[in-house]
Amino acid sequence: MKPYYKSPDKNLYLLHGDCNELLPQFEHKFDMVFADPPYFLSNNGLTIKSGKITSVNKGKWDKSYGFDFINDFNRKWLTVVRDKMKEDATIWISGTMHNIFSIGQILTELDFKILNVVTWQKTNPPPNFSCRFFTHSTEQIVWARKSAKKPHYYNYPLMRQLNGNKQVPDVWRLPAIGRWEKSCGKHPTQKPLSVLSRIILASSKPNAWILDPFTGSSTTGIAANLLHRRFLGIDLESEFLALSQKRKEEIADRKIFDLYKSKIHGFTEDRPLVNILAEEPVVPYSRELIF
Repeated sequence: MKPYYKSPDKNLYLLHGDCNELLPQFEHKFDMVFADPPYFLSNNGLTIKSGKITSVNKGKWDKSYGFDFINDFNRKWLTVVRDKMKEDATIWISGTMHNIFSIGQILTELDFKILNVVTWQKTNPPPNFSCRFFTHSTEQIVWARKSAKKPHYYNYPLMRQLNGNKQVPDVWRLPAIGRWEKSCGKHPTQKPLSVLSRIILASSKPNAWILDPFTGSSTTGIAANLLHRRFLGIDLESEFLALSQKRKEEIADRKIFDLYKSKIHGFTEDRPLVNILAEEPVVPYSRELIF
């Protein structure tokens, strides 16, 4: 197997293809998984983006063919991904009402243990186009561990410090992506670095291997590398992988690398991200990905 892209520092790998076909082809176990699978909401509806009426359609990959289709899709990729997780690994899966109930059902069916359902409340959601419903201002992120019996890693002390020495609730008020996060191009379902950074810091240690089976523009990978973790991303669309590569090459510039870290939301002046990273324990690198 030949990677679509392997960064010179060997901290970010990209594979072109279907995760269901590629993951079984090599032996590697991951410490954490973040997945942003299709929400299946491309139904020819309309929404408002940047003040303009636009279609909700993202592409053929986001079109629903019924409830059984969605369940079968989620069962297949979750089964394959589960096999590539370490016994104490956790997985985060984002979604909305269009797919999140299926995700929860299949996770339970496959013997994952659901830990939380985090609600990401966007500070700048688009207005409701029809004016007949409440504004859609949230997405859900299910957090689950592979095994009900094997303890998982959770950086409780850090999360508490970031919340004024109080336990962090399961509602996160964080902004959607800023313009600076689109400097290399746009992805229709791109997630903000602030959300991925919190997820990664909460549930992984430095130098951990993180997998994203639907990598898109690889926000997961960029966040992972900014936070000194290693990453493998997989996607069917070559144009998204090209965008991912550009984003990784962009942060090879140390000034941009440091600038982006300083722009990530969710940290206080007395606990800036740079200080948090400096205080993380030194963990030896795990082995390099070999295909």
